[in-house]
Amino acid sequence: MSGPRWLAGCSREPAIGGPTHRGPAATGSTATPASSAVAPREAARPARLVSRIAEIGPLGGPDANGVRLPPGFTSRVVAQTHDVVVAGKPYVWHASPDGGATFATEDGGWIYVSNSEETKGKGGAGALRFDASGEVVDAYAILRGTSNNCAGGPTPWGTWLSCEEHARGRVHECDPKNAVPAAARPALGAFKHEAVTVDPILHHLYLTEDEPDGCLYRFVPSGFPDLSAGTLEVAVAAGDAVAWRPVPDPLFTGKRPTRYQVAGALRFNGGEGIWWHDGVVYFSSKGDNRIRAYDTKTSTLRLLYDAAAFEAPVLTGVDNVTVSASGDVLVAEDGGRMKVVAITPSGEPKPLLQLVGYADSEITGPAFDPSGRRLYFSSQRGRRGGTTFEVTGPFHATVG
Repeated sequence: MSGPRWLAGCSREPAIGGPTHRGPAATGSTATPASSAVAPREAARPARLVSRIAEIGPLGGPDANGVRLPPGFTSRVVAQTHDVVVAGKPYVWHASPDGGATFATEDGGWIYVSNSEETKGKGGAGALRFDASGEVVDAYAILRGTSNNCAGGPTPWGTWLSCEEHARGRVHECDPKNAVPAAARPALGAFKHEAVTVDPILHHLYLTEDEPDGCLYRFVPSGFPDLSAGTLEVAVAAGDAVAWRPVPDPLFTGKRPTRYQVAGALRFNGGEGIWWHDGVVYFSSKGDNRIRAYDTKTSTLRLLYDAAAFEAPVLTGVDNVTVSASGDVLVAEDGGRMKVVAITPSGEPKPLLQLVGYADSEITGPAFDPSGRRLYFSSQRGRRGGTTFEVTGPFHATVG
């Protein structure tokens, strides 16, 4: 394919009729922001947390939970679809667990939130609360009555953004503690949302779209961190860089879907996970098995991983992503060989774990706890239904 390498796998397609630019389209909602009850803060992490992923050894045989792990790592099941999680608590773990993240709590524990990709209003999101010793002490819903809640993303002020993956899907801001009701954030657009990440420095949000000709979006809040109003923009090519143009009708009130409203919008084959780390936005596209990195300082895009470049690729079926403290990009496989693979800063794809005996499923929701020692994720479906795991081991070290 001709053109700059960063454009590999992207295409610029014209909008379907109509104007190509109408100026900034600021949209909003008068709903009370979930963020108003949570003081803006970065998630608590030990000082100078450093990744040790490059040092991790090869995977061994499957353990009692069907998880292949490197030496020094252990697994446990923390939740199972249709089962009560905590004795004496009414919440039954949801079906189709998907995107997830963790949030530190004041008592030294943490909360792991998980979306439910169920359809017809049966989706939403649930939460597992852990005490300081790592025991699950509570489980509850933080979002109900939505559909196809796929991935999402945490905010620096301690809320969870849950993304609906359908043609008129919205983003919902949720309180992991469930102290404040979830609130829809229609200003972030109506489209087949997959995931979202927050740039805490430039105060932008980036969103992926799970369509074969999907787009990459940027949301600029009118008053960060309030997400009730702002401008939704779409990525377009500007020479060797990326530019952003406002989407005229982000709420999709007319006949043209959001992704077809701006001429020259860059196309990505099935946008999936997305994560901001140290000025770079990493995101995956499942249709072409690629991971890209967008540099927010230079507005340039580069190809970080391309399965087609390998005769026998270690990583296929790229989906949800998260990033270690030192910049390893962890990618969960949708199908493939049911692995979580880290792409190290040197570019080496390194398997971290693999599920055995979980056919017809995908790995979802990878997220580290605040200490960086525990990794949470789920097998979404299959014969065993949804299963949520915790893997503990030396993913990170604390220095200094």
